[in-house]
Amino acid sequence: MAEAIQQLILDILEKHSSIKDTRQLTLPGQSSQAASQDEQIAILGALNSLLSREMITYETHETLSHALTEEGAQLSLTGSHEARVWAALPERGAGEPVAPQQLKTLVGDETAKVGQGRAFKAGWIAKEGGGLVKAVSEIKDTTQLELRDVDSTGTLEAGEKSLADLRKRKLITQRKGQWFTVHKGPGFSTSIAKPETDLTVEMLSSGSWKTSTFKKYNFEADGIPTNGGALHPLLKVRDEIRNIFLEMGFEEMPTDTFVESGFWCFDALFVPQQHPAREVQDTFYLSDPTTSLDPPKDYYERVSAVHSKGGYGSTGYRAPWSHEESRKLLLRTHTTASSASMLYKLAALCRGEKVSDDVLNSDIGGPAPTGDGSGDKGDGFRPAKLFSIDRVFRNETLDATHLAEFHQVEGVVADRNLTLADLIGFMRVFFKKMGLENLRFKPAYNPYTEPSLEIFAFHPDLNKWVEIGNSGMFRPEMLEPMGFPKDVRVHGWGIGLERPTMIRYGINNIRTLVGHKTSIDEIERYPAVRF
Repeated sequence: MAEAIQQLILDILEKHSSIKDTRQLTLPGQSSQAASQDEQIAILGALNSLLSREMITYETHETLSHALTEEGAQLSLTGSHEARVWAALPERGAGEPVAPQQLKTLVGDETAKVGQGRAFKAGWIAKEGGGLVKAVSEIKDTTQLELRDVDSTGTLEAGEKSLADLRKRKLITQRKGQWFTVHKGPGFSTSIAKPETDLTVEMLSSGSWKTSTFKKYNFEADGIPTNGGALHPLLKVRDEIRNIFLEMGFEEMPTDTFVESGFWCFDALFVPQQHPAREVQDTFYLSDPTTSLDPPKDYYERVSAVHSKGGYGSTGYRAPWSHEESRKLLLRTHTTASSASMLYKLAALCRGEKVSDDVLNSDIGGPAPTGDGSGDKGDGFRPAKLFSIDRVFRNETLDATHLAEFHQVEGVVADRNLTLADLIGFMRVFFKKMGLENLRFKPAYNPYTEPSLEIFAFHPDLNKWVEIGNSGMFRPEMLEPMGFPKDVRVHGWGIGLERPTMIRYGINNIRTLVGHKTSIDEIERYPAVRF
């Protein structure tokens, strides 16, 4: 069909040099009537194809017309709402007036609702004895006549006011159309054979290239953009925070154990078994398998004893101990579960045990980063600075600032005789490298740290103080059952990864940072972060 239209246009141009109005064309396979608006679309495709080969030029002309809506088409056949209301009523004095509720039964709710008011306005009906009757014996259904006129001509002789009224009643809709004036182009020909786009070996060997017509090469056309990978904003911020830890002499902990037992996630951290965070409203528990393997027996007994009976200078929680609660498998709620496991392995050196973990045997440990620098006292302890950045899971209600899966950044420092001042000093250095120098520390409570501090920073854009992290010194009830000497102290602090990322990139809804609403184009355009 497209080639037939192209040939028709070229043949007419060969005879008449131009086509003044493509609406007058009689297309192939069509009767003698003018081309419809839908057929003008097919004509446009043919014109663009000929234009690309410089065979023609054309101008576009806009037109406006109207078409009946589904309701308008129905009213053009059955009559307007007001005419149908009038027809359902008796003449004055010739019958019982029709009550409004009865009218709805006769003509329908919508017809009665719309037609009653318009019939009153036209003076066609009147009230009588609590009901409705005809006020005139004859009417002219102007709306129906206008709809039929629009249907046949696309316009209305009555003028724009009547068209506007029909549009307001949603009986007609406005349609934009177009038609074209066509002229010969510099490459005009009556042949529609497509030019060659490539010079092939066959054309060279046969010599057919000498008589072939080639499509012009557009040297100004842009090439296809190359697709490349891009780091997600979370990964950019994660790398920057990792570099800060590495600059400060920290070493990264393995944190690939997304599934933890209740023992390592809570019990080893001296979190009571009755704590609200261990309920299903806050924690995701596994349904298959449901229970973990037993932890080291001696360590397990020391942890259960300090919980239920006390020890190491503590009275404990004095609450019944549940072996089943301790063995439950769950998605870890914090990376501190991995920190507890690493600290237990580090304490194994103090217990005189052989540790198989290559990281603990070689990398972790060295000169004391803070404290008195007393070094090895013959108990096998080695200072350590560890960090992790990984995913955690909590049974949160999803909203603009909360997800059920997010990232936690955690740092741990173990050394002899550390103090709260050392912890605050570490915090100030760490956050200064993140560009946050105006800090405040507020006392807080955590089951596994004492003392504990919440960390606040002043946000200049929000013009207020915002909480950015939590910190504290791990309790003796947690450290000494692991086997650490009494003079060993451990600092711990953590922040989220999503909130700094949202602040850094101006994102106000976490659901557009990760998930199906994330814009791939935005990810490709986000710059690298520099604190």
